[in-house]
Amino acid sequence: MERRALLKGIAAGVSSLYLSKSYAGQLLKAPYATPRFEPSWDSLTQYQVPDWFRDAKFGMWAHWGPQCQPERGDWYARGMYQEGSDQYKYHCQKYGHPSKFGFKDVINEWKAENWNPEELVGLYKKAGAKYFMALANHHDNFDLFNSKYQRWNSVRMGPKKDLVRGWAEAAKKHDLPFGVSIHAAHTWSWMEPSQRSDRNGQLAGIPYDGKLTKTDGKNQWWEGEDPQELYAQNHPLSKNSLNDGTIHSQWNWGNGVTPPSNEYCEKFYKRTIELIDKYGVDMLYFDDTALPLWPVNDAGLRIAAHMYNVSIKKHGKLNAVIFGKILNEQQRKCMVWDIERGQSNQIESFPWQTDTCIGGWHYDRRTYETGHYKSAKTIIQTLVDIVSKNGNLLLNIPVRGDGTIDDKERTVVEGIAEWMQLNSESIYGTRPWSIFGEGPAMQSSTPLSAQGFNEGKGKQFGAEDIRFVTKGKALYATMFGWPTNEATIKALNTNVGRVERVTLLANRQKLDFEQNSGGLTITLPQQQIGKSAFVFKIEGSIA
Repeated sequence: MERRALLKGIAAGVSSLYLSKSYAGQLLKAPYATPRFEPSWDSLTQYQVPDWFRDAKFGMWAHWGPQCQPERGDWYARGMYQEGSDQYKYHCQKYGHPSKFGFKDVINEWKAENWNPEELVGLYKKAGAKYFMALANHHDNFDLFNSKYQRWNSVRMGPKKDLVRGWAEAAKKHDLPFGVSIHAAHTWSWMEPSQRSDRNGQLAGIPYDGKLTKTDGKNQWWEGEDPQELYAQNHPLSKNSLNDGTIHSQWNWGNGVTPPSNEYCEKFYKRTIELIDKYGVDMLYFDDTALPLWPVNDAGLRIAAHMYNVSIKKHGKLNAVIFGKILNEQQRKCMVWDIERGQSNQIESFPWQTDTCIGGWHYDRRTYETGHYKSAKTIIQTLVDIVSKNGNLLLNIPVRGDGTIDDKERTVVEGIAEWMQLNSESIYGTRPWSIFGEGPAMQSSTPLSAQGFNEGKGKQFGAEDIRFVTKGKALYATMFGWPTNEATIKALNTNVGRVERVTLLANRQKLDFEQNSGGLTITLPQQQIGKSAFVFKIEGSIA
């Protein structure tokens, strides 16, 4: 309760700050395109989700950066500094001790030599994606574009390529709305392990490279560069920083986190504004509680106002989408609520999005070797479930350090494409029905945890699990398994209206059926048609 009161007080202080002298001074220097949206939660509640996003339903994401180069999984730039962890041990074996070979040196190893954005985006469009997202920076603070404000970027170092530009041009060629994901607001605390040293062994007490400065670079490949522009560790450690799990409770800039400096916050703001203005992005994904740096700084509010105003100026209407996590009731009116690796258990009144991945967020070679990717069937059923509840799915396919995806990932994408080519009519442009579904899986749904993380924790889908959506005068009922001889949909009894026609979408075959007070019973073809999920297009006078 004390922490909640403290955060509320900070938020009120920031709010009153920008509404008074700060708003009249510093904030008015921001390059707002129109005065329609102002940098306040009240003003941002004018937002309405654009129809293109509501109709799209399915997007794909390249969550790809220098942390994919070691091919050792998520949060590598942090884990490599956590003594005794898997990534620390791997790093010492592959590259050397982090006092001698730090994350900055991993960046120097990364070349992205086989990257072909046009081919990958084309593959994702074939799989049914209606928008595309690329990583612009992660918690590692390395910008993947030609940044004027961050010298540690992919044009000056590593691949020596403007990766965001390449992705943006590929998305434009394939006529897909383009977005970027922005995670660098958290570098301040996330990279704190780089300030540590080993507590055991021959190198105990020798600092890792997290506190190095420009003067330390003589005769190094990074001579003339300042590692602190990347690591941002010229500050005291946060409370309980040596406990690696504390970062999660401090994600909302409370619970003892060392406050970020104004210089750090303004640099983040300028980098993000540059992304919006230079690359014409349609979507911004923030890996933050609400908006980045809120409530200790209003940079996120200023970015959101600018993004929306630029969109109005460019399109004549608000066409932009901003994603945020763990939103309160007011904040859900200001942007699109994003759930990480999880789904809502009900139809939401506002459009929302799940973001998930077929493996880990950063490429992990072990997932390939063990074959532990999500199947195309799992992704398709997840998509159908999400769409029935007024949501969209953003799916990441992990990219290797060299810029390619592996053959097993490609097989998953091709499996999604196969299903979408036959059944996408039941996905695009649809809206929820009066109920989202029926079946046993609904009885074992798992509540959300923090920003999501309830996927795969409930009962597996089966033939009795049905999901509903509508479009025009048609109702689409998708069945998650193929029963013997016939399927019964209990919700479609005579109380909801008269069914006049039932078509199996996969082959456009009209099916025999019987409707009574117990539901709609459909006679199925003798052999299963299609796989993963089976869609019935149902027409008639259904309420």
